[in-house]
Amino acid sequence: MDSKRKFSTRLLSSIREEARSVPTRVLILTTLVAVSGSYVFGSAVGYSSPAQSGIMDDLNLDVAEYSLFGSILTIGAMVGAIVSGSLADYAGRRVAMGFSELCCILGWLAIVFSKVSWWLYVGRLLLGCGMGILSYVVPVYIAEITTKDLRGGFTAIHQLMICFGVSLTYLIGAYLNWRVLALIGTIPCLAQLLSLSFIPESPRWLAKVGRWERSQSALQRLRGKNADVSEEATEIRDFTEAFQQQTEDSIMGLFQLQYLKSLTVAVGLIVLQQFGGVNGIAFYASSIFVSAGFSKSIGTVAMVIVQIPMTALGVILMDKSGRRPLLLISASGTCLGCVLASLSFFLQDSHKWTEFSPILALVGVLVFTGSFSLGMGGIPWVIMSEIFPINVKGSAGSFVTFVHWLCSWIVSYTFNFLMTWNSAGTFLIFSSICGFTILFVAKLVPETKGRTLEEVQASLNKISNKEDLNLE
Repeated sequence: MDSKRKFSTRLLSSIREEARSVPTRVLILTTLVAVSGSYVFGSAVGYSSPAQSGIMDDLNLDVAEYSLFGSILTIGAMVGAIVSGSLADYAGRRVAMGFSELCCILGWLAIVFSKVSWWLYVGRLLLGCGMGILSYVVPVYIAEITTKDLRGGFTAIHQLMICFGVSLTYLIGAYLNWRVLALIGTIPCLAQLLSLSFIPESPRWLAKVGRWERSQSALQRLRGKNADVSEEATEIRDFTEAFQQQTEDSIMGLFQLQYLKSLTVAVGLIVLQQFGGVNGIAFYASSIFVSAGFSKSIGTVAMVIVQIPMTALGVILMDKSGRRPLLLISASGTCLGCVLASLSFFLQDSHKWTEFSPILALVGVLVFTGSFSLGMGGIPWVIMSEIFPINVKGSAGSFVTFVHWLCSWIVSYTFNFLMTWNSAGTFLIFSSICGFTILFVAKLVPETKGRTLEEVQASLNKISNKEDLNLE
């Protein structure tokens, strides 16, 4: 009888686990609403390239003025990053997404109706603010609503939709007037804004602000009418209460010894992601394609053909292979891509194998792009959304997101100077940073696959009464 009872218990447990790994219709639709903000993010990034000639001709802008238009997006994103955590913590995840979309709609409309350059700058700044908020709140919201078996893949859709946004905007921008392209940019903003009232708020945020009944109700809606959510709801409540007894949710509360590992992992991954050459490759890709004898349009299609499938592959593998293996493979590939690009520039400078070097550069760009899309593009955001406990998630998320945009601006600003100094040396530096990323991931980054947010956070951040939570 005992063996039969044990078998029945194991069978019931496995059925429950399998049920958790099957997403409900509400969870799928909620995630789609959230990642429509990621598409907005991508369309804002992809806008400046196809719109350049039209804007410069119609508004009589010189190169310096248009460069300011392009770079002010990053400044706005830093501003948005600073307020993103506090906004999401005090008003909720849905309100934060709604506010970001209002910023983006106003930004797009300012660009559409601009007659002078400063209206363009205001519009681009507002778009940047919306992007800065979205880059934090979307992955955090998705991580908080999904089960442990689906969290990685669902959160990584954020990066996939950014790729779609960039690629589609770039492609249709080749055939549309820049004002029409900006007007089209408001459509996904409105779609998310109008849909937010129909999706549930994050159960973990509701627990954080003490709305326990609404938290369990949101959890039930996400997991399905017949799902037993009592255990998950109790775990969320106990963990939230334990951490809120420890520190205030403030920037000072973040910089404590107990959060040192989480902060090191999140900031380290974001810094290495940006300093690993992604902006340099993106900036120089068109020139590399032209030098290899291909047109810019063919080069763009080649990038899309590599980027989107590899990002989709990363989404599929996220909860199967885990975060660490994908990061290690991705960092190794980006390192190889930068080495190939560096070798190509070295051969050009040495006037050796001049026919072969452009092809080598092309291969390097595609290897880098595919490898980056597989892991380093999206996984740092997945891990950032997983490792910080609820009481410091807002301040930590704001800080990490601000560091991301600051590093992005630094690399974009210094890239031309570095290329003037030494093209081969620049990509050799990038490859060295990618090589260091492999060591960083191997030594410090934890595997979060198949673990609840509470289990991940308890293992990284010390809790004085962790034994009361039954998380180990």
